[in-house]
Amino acid sequence: MSTDRAKRLAKSPRKRESKPRKKEKILIIDDEPAFVEACRRILEAKAYEVVTASSAAQAQEVTKVEPALIILGTLAPAGQAFAMYQWLGQHPRYKDIPLLVIDARYEERPIRGWRRFEGIQVDGDEYLFKPIEPAALVPRIRSLIEASTRRIRVLVADDHTMVRTGICSVLSLQKDMEVVGEATDGQDAFDKVLRLLPHVALLDIVMPVMSGIEATKLISKECPETKVLILTQYDEEENMIVAKQSGAFGFIPKKAASTELISGIRYVSQGRYYPTSFAELVINK
Repeated sequence: MSTDRAKRLAKSPRKRESKPRKKEKILIIDDEPAFVEACRRILEAKAYEVVTASSAAQAQEVTKVEPALIILGTLAPAGQAFAMYQWLGQHPRYKDIPLLVIDARYEERPIRGWRRFEGIQVDGDEYLFKPIEPAALVPRIRSLIEASTRRIRVLVADDHTMVRTGICSVLSLQKDMEVVGEATDGQDAFDKVLRLLPHVALLDIVMPVMSGIEATKLISKECPETKVLILTQYDEEENMIVAKQSGAFGFIPKKAASTELISGIRYVSQGRYYPTSFAELVINK
């Protein structure tokens, strides 16, 4: 090698070696070895790290690996999967991990599946049934993980300063939420939605200048990617109907805000109606 070329190489900056992406862990809780192995092959081929458990006791132990997503499949005897679901939902560290529920085949549900009264209580991110091709799970898994790592941008609109402050304090404790702005009336809320583009606009019904209902109509028309969640002390069904007709995706009475607000924001941010009574109203009205 010539001296000049050696000098040029010595001066040229070295390319940084890019660090490999850390593999996201998927926990599969299921007692059917063939199904688990098929899922493992598919997911590992897609660069996921797979951890498995074939019983509730084993699952409670391996959940300490802090998976990015949990697939809760079938466990015998019937009722074990639901018990595991309840345990996850009550655990402070695991209750917010995305959950993909896969129930047993119809003929096997009395043995290792979800009983009817259990299934209707499931609030998982996805609820599927066997038989299902493991490859079909990949896009669902990717979507759920992406949604869980996204910070939900929230605009809070209420004409009472103390109410706004209290709501913002609660939302600031949520890892997946960010308050991007506050508004004191409906017109202010609409203007800030257009400028800040939040995922969710949390609106009171009764506000000066422009009501929350009128603001909802404008937001739904001009900025449909922002979903409106009504939070109000006026919880009559008539107000729910009007809110629905105006384009709102959710309706929560202030007296229930302490228990339902966070869930409501997460639901409507995904374009889902909240709560069940409001969803049924949307279907039936």
